[in-house]
Amino acid sequence: MLLALLAGVAVALLVIGLFVFGLRRRLIQRSGGTFDCSLRWGVAEAPDLSGKGWVYGVARYSGDRIEWFRIFSYSPRPRRLLERSSIEVVSRRAPEGEEELALLSDAVVLGCLHEGTRLELAMSEDALTGFLAWLEAAPPGQRVNVA
Repeated sequence: MLLALLAGVAVALLVIGLFVFGLRRRLIQRSGGTFDCSLRWGVAEAPDLSGKGWVYGVARYSGDRIEWFRIFSYSPRPRRLLERSSIEVVSRRAPEGEEELALLSDAVVLGCLHEGTRLELAMSEDALTGFLAWLEAAPPGQRVNVA
């Protein structure tokens, strides 16, 4: 009896947890302008093809910045904020080595600098086109560097 009750509570908690993940993603996407985007923060200058350090997430356009949310988190706040005026695109490449297993199948890796920190963003070709257009659409007088 007690074992059945504990199993029922565990199943109920699991279902509630999965529901909250789905609800959080819906709330993030509600305002529109979102795209799937993996992020690797603080990378070395030479490409690391081991696939380590990539975190899957959802990015959302919000005025002159991008808010990046981890997928597997309950936090309603973005994990990273990337200001348009501080993003400098330095390279673009296809995933190689074990990265191909860590990223989505159609991903393109974009090497960037953000306030002196090297980072890599991995997104689909369609999302990349939108991201680069968003960067280039900066207000007059803002420095934009798109490789």
